Amino acid sequence: MNARPSTLSPSPDRGTTGEHRALDWNVAVATAVRLMKPGPEVPRSEAEQAVRSLRQFSVEAESHVRELTGLGQHLPIAEGDVVDRPAWVRGAADGLAELTDAALSTADSQVLRGNDLFGGISARGAGVQAGVVLAYLGGKVLGQFDPYGESGVAGQHGRLLLVAPNIVAAQKSLGVPGDDFRMWVCLHESTHRLQFNAVPWLREHFAESLGTLLAEMEGTTGELLTRLPAVLREARSTRSSSDSSPGMLGVIELLQTPSQRAALDRIIAISTLLEGHADHVMDAVGPRVVPSVATIRQRFTERRKGGGLLDRVLRSLLGVDAKIRQYAQGAAFARHVVDAIGMADFNAIWTSPDHLPTRAEISDPAAWIRRVHG
Repeated sequence: MNARPSTLSPSPDRGTTGEHRALDWNVAVATAVRLMKPGPEVPRSEAEQAVRSLRQFSVEAESHVRELTGLGQHLPIAEGDVVDRPAWVRGAADGLAELTDAALSTADSQVLRGNDLFGGISARGAGVQAGVVLAYLGGKVLGQFDPYGESGVAGQHGRLLLVAPNIVAAQKSLGVPGDDFRMWVCLHESTHRLQFNAVPWLREHFAESLGTLLAEMEGTTGELLTRLPAVLREARSTRSSSDSSPGMLGVIELLQTPSQRAALDRIIAISTLLEGHADHVMDAVGPRVVPSVATIRQRFTERRKGGGLLDRVLRSLLGVDAKIRQYAQGAAFARHVVDAIGMADFNAIWTSPDHLPTRAEISDPAAWIRRVHG
């Protein structure tokens, strides 16, 4: 199923140009497109209807989000880009290149602008590895908001991408109404678009936080490897008190120094807030907009847990399972705060970087309420 194959054209500087491009994104895109499976076979009329409704809902959904949250009432609304899998890969690569450039430009490090960012791996080798990841995600991602892209609309920043083949495949797999599911997905992605456009400091703050993390990680590849045996012994010794593995993120955290862990905590807290807030909003809009929202949420949550053994292993290695936990933790935080003090007071979170929750407060929303609202 092809939606709009040429919506996102390749960027002329996606490759290794620029003083700190340690990853060849052209190689990443070529690798991903070569490895990626085609989308589902559907009748042309059905495909065209899905594309039309996604474009329409990408505008309508943001109106519903603004009504619920009170954010961005004065902003224009841009239609989302409905794309196929290869176009999503190109868009994701462009967005990641822009994000890493923005992050590295904030990091006070010259070494970071060389290949040490990937532990000495060549730009081409790093590109191949990134392409394998993009190929896997390209068959899974339903939508994405890239805050560093160009919307083409004055007063709006970023690109909202809706991956039509994946949305259609997921909707059919879940057995839920097509329009309801498409609106539900648009509600989530439109919330992300509103977050970054209604909160003018958020894009720069996110890039700066990522830059801080990368600066903290500078030159530590060898040091991490020397700590690995001790970390694995510690993980095994503590495993008896836990029924589950810490996962890839848990191993990374065990390897980090305190300052590195603090930098990672900031990024995780921001990401968890953004994803959880969007997950809360897409359900809170309610059955008036999405009549089958309860059924969709129940079946979609079960789908997130599923998959074969290989799929589960890949999800763990690529951090997808950690991302899924972010949705749940962040949504629980948003729900608790909104239920306790209302949406207007929840929105104090967007008034200053100091009002963003810490990683600890994500798990203890009452602590955030006490700190910000007294």
